[in-house]
Amino acid sequence: MELFRSIATVGGWTMGSRVLGFVRDILIASLLGAGQVTDAFFVALQLPNIFRRLFAEGALNAAFVPLFAGELTQSGRAAAREFAERVLGVMAGVLIVFSLLVEIFMPEVMGVIAGGFRNDSQKFQLAVDFARLTFPYLLFVSLAAMLSGILNTLERFVAAAAAPILLNIILIGALVAVSLGWLPDPGLALSWGVLIAGVGQFVWLVLACARAGLLPTVPRLVLGPRVRRLFALMGPGIVGAGVYQINVLIGVRLASELPEGSVSFLYFADRVNQLPLGVVGAAVGVALLPLLSRQLKAGDNAGARDSQNRAIEFAMLLAIPAAAALLVLPGPIVTVLFQRGQFGGDDALATAATLAAFAVGLPAYVLIKALVPGFFAREDTATPVKIAIGTLILNVAVALSLMPFLAHVGIALATAISAWANACALTVLLYRQGVLVPDARLKARLVRVVLSSALMAAVLWLVVCGLSPWLVPGSLQGVVALVVVVAVGLVVYGGLVQILGVMRWTEMRTLLRRT
Repeated sequence: MELFRSIATVGGWTMGSRVLGFVRDILIASLLGAGQVTDAFFVALQLPNIFRRLFAEGALNAAFVPLFAGELTQSGRAAAREFAERVLGVMAGVLIVFSLLVEIFMPEVMGVIAGGFRNDSQKFQLAVDFARLTFPYLLFVSLAAMLSGILNTLERFVAAAAAPILLNIILIGALVAVSLGWLPDPGLALSWGVLIAGVGQFVWLVLACARAGLLPTVPRLVLGPRVRRLFALMGPGIVGAGVYQINVLIGVRLASELPEGSVSFLYFADRVNQLPLGVVGAAVGVALLPLLSRQLKAGDNAGARDSQNRAIEFAMLLAIPAAAALLVLPGPIVTVLFQRGQFGGDDALATAATLAAFAVGLPAYVLIKALVPGFFAREDTATPVKIAIGTLILNVAVALSLMPFLAHVGIALATAISAWANACALTVLLYRQGVLVPDARLKARLVRVVLSSALMAAVLWLVVCGLSPWLVPGSLQGVVALVVVVAVGLVVYGGLVQILGVMRWTEMRTLLRRT
């Protein structure tokens, strides 16, 4: 239950952030639609976000948490703080230099990230201008990620999980100011908001670490053996932990070659897909890595195998029905949430098709989050990167083959296919190494989860057919109807889970009481 409690804590705060993110995206769609400014801003936002997820949340978290946990367990808090101070000093130096170089060469960087924008000089210049404002976000949020690693190791998940909420609150405030006429340029307002949010997240986590008594107070530019070990682990981890983000970056680059709006369609669809992925997948990864690291450091291999099984079980309990629902409901979801103002019916149809393609890979995305810690907790970042390289090549090949027929939908479908290839490869290797040994409980519950999800999807399809006249875009009536559809799905799935014995009410009550 310790693992479930930690997952629920992280997932609950992440859910709050995602809900605010939906509010933000609805405002963006309504005020800006899917045109030149939104395409430019989304690329500018993706640039620091991609590096953040690869470098900070991916590689740094994967390498830092096991090493910091080892220092804390074996040498005490003073040694752990000194290690963190050295990491903070070296990271800050590297990130400052890197950020300055990117700022100077931003047109060239944007030419690589969104080369298709060069055909529209105004859009390309907007993307460059916006990115120069948003990119320093990487510096602050990467340092914040290291502080989050300290807090997660101490099992203080709340502050780190709540930090991203600041970004959505600030961007919503900027959009409200634009709608009221207080700020004239929505693109610049959003870009400044991203930078301000990065500073806010860093300050928030500094205060949280100070309260926990493990704030690295004196950053040290010292490369000792332990710091070298950290960066040696981070190298392959940059790709291994962030293959999904690299696939998204490839998707943005390819989409920039497609007609205007394609980048926005991928962004809005991915945002809906990210709700279950962020709430379940990220929460499982964040909670599992420190637990596995502590168990392995203590020599509890049996406990580590059990934790791995329970993490997969919990992840699939939520990810498979979420994917089934998104495959049945992409049209109603996109229409009700986004179709209003400048975001028209054709935009909604294009985004819904993209969402369905992303949903095909949703269980795989989440499964990767539950499997990768099995390698990282053992300080093996080389194996995931080898798999990642293969799946990246597969992603590009499939995307290029599908784009002539499916345009942006082909890009999303290629991402899903490569995610399944990645998840299958990770599963096979962990099994061969004896690290992943599926027990009878996991096998039985996975079969029942799939059956429950399929039956729920069938019921949702019938409900949507019946409520289709009420699923009106841009109206309170449509929102209420969509809420009813979602509620029916939850009730049906919850009932099927009980009937088929996937998880009993007593287990759910115990889990809820401990969160």
